[in-house]
Amino acid sequence: MELDTARIEELWACARAMADAARVETLRHFRIGVASDNKQQGGFDPVTEGDRAAERAMRAVAAQRRPDDAILGEEYGAQPGTTGLTWVLDPIDGTRAYISGTPTWGVLIAVTDASGPVLGLIDQPYIGERFEGGAGRAAMTGPMGTAPLRTRPTRSLAEATIFTTFPEVGTASEGAAFRAVAGRCKLTRYGMDCYAYALLAAGQIDLVIEAGLSAYDIAAPIAVIEAAGGIVTDWQGGKVHAGGNALAAATPELHAAVLEILSRR
Repeated sequence: MELDTARIEELWACARAMADAARVETLRHFRIGVASDNKQQGGFDPVTEGDRAAERAMRAVAAQRRPDDAILGEEYGAQPGTTGLTWVLDPIDGTRAYISGTPTWGVLIAVTDASGPVLGLIDQPYIGERFEGGAGRAAMTGPMGTAPLRTRPTRSLAEATIFTTFPEVGTASEGAAFRAVAGRCKLTRYGMDCYAYALLAAGQIDLVIEAGLSAYDIAAPIAVIEAAGGIVTDWQGGKVHAGGNALAAATPELHAAVLEILSRR
């Protein structure tokens, strides 16, 4: 979908207003011992009032500013629209981190059309960092001011730093595939949720590999990383904005090297 400059600025203004509203609600419940409910039978997938309140706040902004757009949110599902644009919202990506008091969770906001993400935003309210990408923008703001986003030029797996959220990654076979890649990398780190994607866009790390994602987990990171010069696909090199197994790489060379390893698993 072709969007003119005025429409793009309108979308950015709405995204930032959503992020501002979500900051208030997430911080209201952070590090106060907020209770969590478990959404997953036989496992642990927590949700808190911080998640719910933040999504309600973002939806209220959309209702005021962009009432005809569709919405897909983690906590309150899908709401149809008529413009061809969808707001994809994850009010707290990393609720396990949130309830543990670690500042590596984030608010994810993306605008998508039929072809994928148009623009995206990763916000970390406690640190006060915001990463924006898409529609001609690739920049972050935070305690140190404003800086452009640019992935770093690492081309060799032997020099790469790789992240994933859970050590098991997904199924046994998915975990084995991740370890086959990680074993070729210089440094492997775990547990950063969406903040790992932000670090990749900021040129701090080189690879993120995850399995079993939903659209609201990956749509915003795709926009931010691609705007910064990186590549995000599924494990076969196809589109992943609807969810699935994601591979984010700082350079085409790293992306190709990882795909070659994953193709043998």
